[in-house]
Amino acid sequence: MDLDLKQYLLECGATVVGFGEVREALEEEIAHLNWAISIGVDRKLNEDTVELLSTLEKKAARRLKENGYRYLTIPPDSDRRDGTFISRLYDLFSHKVAATCSGLGWVGRNGLLINKDFGPRLSFTTVLTNAPLDVDGPVDSCLCGECTLCVEHCPAGAISGEKWSRKNPFPLMVDHDKCRGHKENSKRNSRKPNCGLCVNICPYGRRKPGSGPETKNAIDTINDMEEDRCLSIK
Repeated sequence: MDLDLKQYLLECGATVVGFGEVREALEEEIAHLNWAISIGVDRKLNEDTVELLSTLEKKAARRLKENGYRYLTIPPDSDRRDGTFISRLYDLFSHKVAATCSGLGWVGRNGLLINKDFGPRLSFTTVLTNAPLDVDGPVDSCLCGECTLCVEHCPAGAISGEKWSRKNPFPLMVDHDKCRGHKENSKRNSRKPNCGLCVNICPYGRRKPGSGPETKNAIDTINDMEEDRCLSIK
C-alpha cells in the first residue's frame, strides 16, 4: 500500500508526500498511531489550498480505513477549529515533526519547514496511523548552512539565528511577540497583515526544483517587498 498511497496522493494534487516514524514525538493519548503521513502542497495559502489539504487528508484516511487501519487526521495550521475533539491535540503534535521525520525537510533558522526543492513555501497536513508504513529517511539537522539572510533582514528582528536539530528540536528561534507586533503595525499602516520576508528571501524558496538553492537576487527581493509596502501606504 505504501507506494500506491504515495502515488495516489501525488496524483490527487499533493506536491510532496512522505512517511515517517514519529513514536518519540507522541503523547500518551495518541502513542498507538506512531506512523505519520506528511502531505505538502506548493500553493499560495488561501481557502482553496486549505480545501485541497483537507481533501488530501480525507483521501489518505479513506484508503487507510479500507485496509483496516486506524488513523487520526491533523488539520492544516490555518484550518484549526477550537471546540473540536482534535483541537485538544493541537499542542501535542506538529506538522513539522511529521515532515522532518518523513524526510521532507528541516526547520530553518526562520522557524519554518524548509524543503530542498520548494523552500518554506509548502503548506502541510498530517495523518497519523497504525499502518506499518515503509518510512522515508528522516532529516536530522538544519541544512541552512551559513546562510543568515532571514536573520539579517527580518524587519522585526525576531529571528535569533539558532539552528534546529533532532537533538535540539525546540531552540528559541523566533520571538513571536516581535513578529506579531510587526505584523499588527504593518496592518495598521499598510493594511497588509503579513510580512512574508522570511519566506520570500529564503534561497531554497527562490529556485526551480532540482536546480540548487538560489543565492542571488536576495537584495532584489527585499527591494521589491519594500516598494510594495511603500506603494500600499500611498
